[in-house]
Amino acid sequence: MSVRILALVGSLRAGSHNRQLAEAAVKLAPEGTEVDLFEGLAEIPFYNEDIDVEGDVPAAAARLREAVASADALLLFSPEYNGTIPAVLKNAIDWLSRPFGASAFSGKPLAVVGTAYGQYGGVWAQDEARKAAGIAGATVIEDIKLSIPESVVRFAETHPGDDTEIADKLTEVITQLQGRATAPAAA
Repeated sequence: MSVRILALVGSLRAGSHNRQLAEAAVKLAPEGTEVDLFEGLAEIPFYNEDIDVEGDVPAAAARLREAVASADALLLFSPEYNGTIPAVLKNAIDWLSRPFGASAFSGKPLAVVGTAYGQYGGVWAQDEARKAAGIAGATVIEDIKLSIPESVVRFAETHPGDDTEIADKLTEVITQLQGRATAPAAA
């Protein structure tokens, strides 16, 4: 049985290096692991408890919750916007944190990786994403990290999946997350 990892990308831009990194993860998934790229974060309304009503949750938010609930693990790809997590990714985490005590994240192994233009590769945003997802109920795997600096330069002429060093590191991230998803503690 294959392990299903759901990828959420914190950038909506079509040419986003984080999206390209997620696309590479889909292709690089080792045997026995499937990485699915979630589409539709842009359609999810900002979290508002008034519209999060059982039986009447906005369709896009319900689809996200269902996708996460059916995944074995999550892999978030986060750029860094003004030193922190992008709003679209934070909004997804907010929707996934509810209903309180029964979040779709509950007990799911989760890792955060990404790339950013700056010299640290978006580590502040990735740390914030880990913190928010952990509070929301995910089992954040703190030792699975990949922060790729200077994305605009590094990937100016090369897709992240075609960068041998990055492909190897990303494959290792997926393999480690797959191992955590199948570990007895995660079951």
